[in-house]
Amino acid sequence: MEPPEILTVDSEVIACDGGGGALGHPRVWLNMEGKGQIDCPYCGRRFILEQGREAAQ
Repeated sequence: MEPPEILTVDSEVIACDGGGGALGHPRVWLNMEGKGQIDCPYCGRRFILEQGREAAQ
């Protein structure tokens, strides 16, 4: 299943609130843990680490 939205980010630790204001979800902090991408367990948005950025070792 494809994610509803794919966002490129410059840090492997990000916050997601669904992006819908009152229609979003509680803010959660997500850590890619060196994988280069992560999906939000609430809304399914996919966050991908910007090309050229290195994941933390």
